[in-house]
Amino acid sequence: MEISREISRQIGIIVNRRGVVEYVIVGDRERIHIPVLSSERVGRARFRGLRLVHTHLDSELLSKEDLTDLALLQLDLVACILERSGEPVELIQIGYLIPSNRKGQVWDFIGPEPVNELDLNFTEFITDLEAEFVKERGTSYVTRAAALEECVLVIVVLPRRTKNVEERIAELKDLSYSAGLSVLDVVVQRPKELHPRFLVGKGKIEEIAMRSRQLGAGMLVFDEELTPSQLNSISSLTELKVIDRNQLILDIFAARAKTGEAKIQVELAQLRYILPRLAEKEAALSRLTGGIGGRGPGETKLEVNRRRIKEKIAFLEKKLKDVGKIRERKRERRRGTGIPIVSIVGYTNSGKSTLLNLLTKSTVEVQERFFSTLTPTTRLIKYPVRKQIVLTDTVGFIEDLPEVLLRAFAATLEELEDATLLLHLVDISSPDFEERIATVNSVIDALGLSEKKKLLVFNKIDRVDRKFMKILESRYSAVSISCVTEEGIGKLVETMEIMARATSRGQRRTPPAFQETGG
Repeated sequence: MEISREISRQIGIIVNRRGVVEYVIVGDRERIHIPVLSSERVGRARFRGLRLVHTHLDSELLSKEDLTDLALLQLDLVACILERSGEPVELIQIGYLIPSNRKGQVWDFIGPEPVNELDLNFTEFITDLEAEFVKERGTSYVTRAAALEECVLVIVVLPRRTKNVEERIAELKDLSYSAGLSVLDVVVQRPKELHPRFLVGKGKIEEIAMRSRQLGAGMLVFDEELTPSQLNSISSLTELKVIDRNQLILDIFAARAKTGEAKIQVELAQLRYILPRLAEKEAALSRLTGGIGGRGPGETKLEVNRRRIKEKIAFLEKKLKDVGKIRERKRERRRGTGIPIVSIVGYTNSGKSTLLNLLTKSTVEVQERFFSTLTPTTRLIKYPVRKQIVLTDTVGFIEDLPEVLLRAFAATLEELEDATLLLHLVDISSPDFEERIATVNSVIDALGLSEKKKLLVFNKIDRVDRKFMKILESRYSAVSISCVTEEGIGKLVETMEIMARATSRGQRRTPPAFQETGG
C-alpha cells in the first residue's frame, strides 16, 4: 500500500497457483488494466489458475469492474487491499465465483478483514470450490453427453418485431438442437435500439457472459444477425465463442451435406457469407497499412485471403454449373416422359421426407431436426387412374433464411420449376403455422413460382383439436393428414392425382431473384 499511496496509482499482481508472480500491473488511481492472459486451464468447471491482488486507494471495496473481470476471465479469485480512516491496519476483501444458485448470485466474498488476521488456505479453498462446480455441473454434463457444445441463447426483441417471443425462442432452440448444441439458458433482451459494437450494450453483454460462465456454457448464440464489428467486440469481451442465427444455420447445412452437390452448395454459401465480413475488417486495416493513392507494403494477409476466397467462389460456381447441367439432363428426360411432377415444399421439419416415404414406400432418412434434407429426393408413385407420378422432396424453408444459402441452393430449387403441382406441407401443430405458411409462400414468390398450382396440406393433425381442424380446413381449402396415423392419406392421394392430371405443365423460367446480370 505504501508504494501505491506514494505514486497515487493502483498496483496489482497476478499470481499463479505455485505462488509465482506472473504479472505486475501499475494502473491509474481508479483502475488497473489486466493484460491478455493464458486460457490453458479454463474449462467447464475449472478456473484460470490465476488470482489478482491489487490495491484500492479511496477506501472502496471490490468494484463492479473487479467482479466482472473475476467472472469473465474466470480468475481463481480477486482481492483488494485498502485502508480506511480510523482503522489501524490494512484491510483485505476477497471475491470468488460460486456455482449457480436460487438467488442468482454469481460471486461471494470473504471480508473485508484485517490482512494480518486473514486465515485462508488458498490451495484447499480453490480445490474445494472447483469441486463444487464439478458437482453442480456434473449431472447436466452426463445428461447432455451427446451435445457437442453447451450454449446460452440471446434473444433480442426490438419494438418493430411482431413475431411472438416464445416462438422465436422455440425455433432457436430447435436450430441449436439440430446443430448438436445443448441449451443451458435463454436470455431475452429488449433494447430500444441496437448497440453498434455490443448489440445490447456492453453492460448487458457482461451480465450475459457472467451467467454463461457460471453455467459452464462456452458459446453465445444470438438470434439477431451480428456485424463483424459486433462479433469481434462481443467475443473479445466475453472470451466465449459467439455465433448468430445465420452462422448456426450454415453450420447445420454443413453438417447435413452428404452429396457432392450439397457440399459444394454449402461451401459456396459459407464463403459468400465470410467475404463481406473479411472486407469490412480489411477496410479498417487499410487505414493503417495503405499509402498515398493506395500505395503501401503490398497485399496484406486479409487482401490475399479475400482474393483467394473470390477465386474459390468462382471455382465452386463453375463446378455447381457443371453439376447443374447433369441435373438438367435428368430433368429433360423426366419432362420427355410426360409424367406429372409433384414437388413437396414446406417449412423445415414439417414432415416432408416422412410423407415422401409414406407415399412411395421409400426409406429416405427422417430426423426430427431442422434441414434433415438438403438434396432433392425423387421417387415414383403409382395410382389407379394414372400409371405414375414423380414426387420430389426439397430442402426445407425457414423464416429469414440467409440469402447466401438461398442463392447457393437456387440450382437445387430449380427442381420446382418443372413441377406440375407444389404440395405445400404445413406442420399444423406449430403455434406459428400461419407465419410459416407466409414464409414458404414468400420464398416461392422469390423463386418466380407464384403462378404454380399449389395444394395446401396440413400435417400432424393427430396433435390438434378436431373441431379446430375443421375450421382451418374450410378457411384454407386444405387437405388434412397425419403421417403417423396415416389419417387422410387416401384423400390426399386422390386430390393430388386429380390436380396433377388437370394442371398443365408451366413453361420453365429462370427465378428472377437469382438471374445473373452482365457486368
